[in-house]
Amino acid sequence: MTDTTNERKLKHLRTIESDPGSDRRRYYFDEIRLKHRALPELDIKDVDPSVEFMGRRLSFPLLISSMTGGDHELVRRINFNLAKAAEATGVAMGVGSQRVMFTNPVARDSFELRRLAPTTLLFANLGAVQLNCGFTIEHCRKAVETVGADALILHLNPLQEAVQPDGDCNFAGLAAKIAEVARQLGKPVIVKEVGAGISAEDVRLLTDGGVRFVDVAGSGGTSWSRIEHHSLMEAERRNLGLTFQDWGIPTPDALRALAPCRDRITLIASGGVRSGIDMAKAMILGASLCGMASPFLKPATESAEAVIGVIETLRRELTTAMFLLGVSCMDKLIGREELLLGRWGDGEMG
Repeated sequence: MTDTTNERKLKHLRTIESDPGSDRRRYYFDEIRLKHRALPELDIKDVDPSVEFMGRRLSFPLLISSMTGGDHELVRRINFNLAKAAEATGVAMGVGSQRVMFTNPVARDSFELRRLAPTTLLFANLGAVQLNCGFTIEHCRKAVETVGADALILHLNPLQEAVQPDGDCNFAGLAAKIAEVARQLGKPVIVKEVGAGISAEDVRLLTDGGVRFVDVAGSGGTSWSRIEHHSLMEAERRNLGLTFQDWGIPTPDALRALAPCRDRITLIASGGVRSGIDMAKAMILGASLCGMASPFLKPATESAEAVIGVIETLRRELTTAMFLLGVSCMDKLIGREELLLGRWGDGEMG
């Protein structure tokens, strides 16, 4: 059997490297202004950016978001370096889609990360639409078992599938099947978009089915629609990928719209998060964890140490932002919208 899933993953990595425009760089978080404190009444040494998530204490609220995996030395090196860096720095990590390991069992070892990250909060990952294509709760359990994961991400990618010539576009009745996995798995289920955002209507469907963790993964960062267009031969479909390259709900807007749902759902913010300042803004808008992928991809091809360098920069940026807001810990940051200015907050434009 030709392993088209494995080949597609490799093509995605090459496209991200060769096409800088696949990162849309919309910087939607730049529209948000924060209330600077000239008198923070804090010593920066007393600022604690650590956070508890799923019963684990993380050094700060960073998730190395899902990237890749498969039967190739490059993807193994990327995943292994990310896992080592996550373990060394005390942050969370999610793997790329594990569908490939069911068509190519040799790919399984690229997801076997627990030996490299014995204390890390790890997330397994499958496409939710595969539940309409023959995948069952047993596939979900195998994915979790392979990673040694603490939770399972079920990702939603209707735009990406619609752009692919042979994409899996049957999303009918999927909420009920996600709910069934959430009931049976015995591990937390995180539902995640891949760059187009999740609406309040989506979250109501998910919470009604027992899902308690959502990664909004809004627009503004990596565009999988644009990435897919590179692999399409037919002109009409190539244009489709570019036409929809900026489709979706920007991450800050998704977070703000989901504010009324925060009593029922724990939010993860990803999609265009590129700095510790962006992380601070996302947390103020109600996220409990912030995911990034693109900033780690190139360093992960080099070494775990290179990834650690990026993580430490992000930690310093977030800590500095907290200090300048007069905030000493995460409990005083998450959901504190009084720290915002302008249309995003109750203060006046400065």
